[in-house]
Amino acid sequence: MQRFLSPALLLLSLAACSGGDRPRAAAFVPPALAESDFGDLRVRYNALPTLALNQAVADQYGVKRDARNALVVVALRQLRDGEESSADGEVELHAVDLAGARQQVALRAVRSGDYTDHIGVVRVSAHDSYRFEARIKAGERRETVKFQRNF
Repeated sequence: MQRFLSPALLLLSLAACSGGDRPRAAAFVPPALAESDFGDLRVRYNALPTLALNQAVADQYGVKRDARNALVVVALRQLRDGEESSADGEVELHAVDLAGARQQVALRAVRSGDYTDHIGVVRVSAHDSYRFEARIKAGERRETVKFQRNF
C-alpha cells in the first residue's frame, strides 16, 4: 500500500501546482526604455552582443565580433524644438555582473553621420546579467543613467 500511496501523492501534488490551467504562450515583455531626458539633454543607451552586429557595422565601429563581448553605446543628444542634434560631453561607464565583478568600460567617440556616439566593449558571460552605470558630463550638467541587460 505504501508503494502505491507515494506515487499517487506525488501526482496529486503536481496536479495541484497548475491549478487546472492550460499551458499558455509566454507574454511579450517590451524592452526597457533606452533613453532618458534631462531637460534639453537626451541620453540614449544600449548594450548588445557583438555577434548581433553584422560585419559591416562591426567594421564601422571597429569592433571584433565575439561571443564573449558586448557593445555598449551611449549617445548624447541636444533637444531643441522637438529636434535632436549631437551634444558634446564626456561619458564614464562601468558594468557589474551578478557575482559583483566590476568592469570599467573604456569608451571612445565614434562619428556616425551628423552624430557622435560613445562606444565601448565589455566582456560578458552567457546567461549573466549586467548592471551598467553611465556618468555623463555635458557642459555644467552632471547626470547618471543606470540600466541592465541580460546576455
